[in-house]
Amino acid sequence: MQTKYFQYHLPLALPSDGKLPVEKSEVISSNNNSIRPEDRAFHDWYRFVLSYPPHLVRDYINDFGLDEQSTILDPFCGTGTTIVEAKLNRIRAIGLEANPFPHFASTVKIDWNIVPDELQLFAAQVSESAYAELVDQGIDDQALICKSKVKLSTLDEQATRSLIKNSISPLPLHKTLVLLEQINRYQGTPLHKYGILALGNALVTAIGNLRFGPEVGVGKIKRDVPVVALWMHEIRKMVGDLQLVYGKNYPESSVFLADARELTKVIKGNSIDAVITSPPYPNEKDYTRITRLESVVLGFFENMSHLRSFKKTLLRSNTRGVYKADNDDRWVADIEEIQRLAATIEARRIELGKTSGFEKMYARVTKLYFGGMARHLSELTKVLRPGAKLAYVVGDQASYLRVMIRTGRILTDIAERLGYQIERVDLFRTRFATATRSELREEVVVLRWPGKS
Repeated sequence: MQTKYFQYHLPLALPSDGKLPVEKSEVISSNNNSIRPEDRAFHDWYRFVLSYPPHLVRDYINDFGLDEQSTILDPFCGTGTTIVEAKLNRIRAIGLEANPFPHFASTVKIDWNIVPDELQLFAAQVSESAYAELVDQGIDDQALICKSKVKLSTLDEQATRSLIKNSISPLPLHKTLVLLEQINRYQGTPLHKYGILALGNALVTAIGNLRFGPEVGVGKIKRDVPVVALWMHEIRKMVGDLQLVYGKNYPESSVFLADARELTKVIKGNSIDAVITSPPYPNEKDYTRITRLESVVLGFFENMSHLRSFKKTLLRSNTRGVYKADNDDRWVADIEEIQRLAATIEARRIELGKTSGFEKMYARVTKLYFGGMARHLSELTKVLRPGAKLAYVVGDQASYLRVMIRTGRILTDIAERLGYQIERVDLFRTRFATATRSELREEVVVLRWPGKS
């Protein structure tokens, strides 16, 4: 069948009930994934820079005709944009995420049962004790003064080796560990997880030295920062958001630490009305690297071996997450376009004389990626209700030696082979790729599951 392409239109205004009609604008924003000020509540507690925006989720909630009787699944939920937005629209949602810190963040972002005043009191007590501990050491965090040559706390050797070099400076790390110790005094209480998430967000946005663009890297080195004050800023943001929903009824949502290729282990059959998600794209972006600082400092990864155990539950979207025993490529062995694409990448590698171990895996990871998506979509058919609607945000890529990968087009082919109906492909946005000097499409592949015939 011929795929239909439609332009994704941004809604024009936010009604008081928070539920947007699908309205049309004349242009697509060049930065469609930016988050609107009115959408910051809960979403801004912790969020990937390149996450899709909440208003996109609202648009497909409306487009699919979902309501309070529906259940939405996000099998690649990342930092929880879909499940948070579903909850704000009083729709039950289930998420799957295999990376531990984003999974943790999503679980906290959808738990609104805490009393805001109790969280505020907890934060005041923690900050007071952290300040006192630092002052005893000759460190004034508020004035950024270190009067003594205190022996700075640090991570153990294996944890340190897991970090991106220079991602956090010694004094801010010491202060972070002092604050973390005070937060951990509340371990086992409902308040603890909010303190940890607030510190995680402060680490990547203000305390550490990371910069985020297309890739994560080290930016300006900060010799010192007011760690406790930055943490308190995050807590106040949480308290303000929780005050907006306190005492109101919202559906319970859940997030599983699970592999999207094995979702029937955690999701009941015939239980899902819609899917709104964005799987990893086939490129060299290591998503565990993006979350490495907070994951290591806060104890979610102990060492590289621990990290690898979780990487094995992720969709194979980059060469740093490929293992000898991987065999998802068998799912697409008979799809000519994918085999041709992999062959083209390998031929380009040979032509250019690229011989590194990672470059030699480009063709293989391409087949593993689409094989993993085929495996996921096949597994998904077991939990979808007949008539379920699906929206997959995906992007064209040219990371592998500038060979163009039309991700959306290939996924529609895979989905159709598995029995899905292709409703349309919406253009979400375009972005300029410096490597190929071309505009790459980010699209929303819209599918329908008719049910088993």
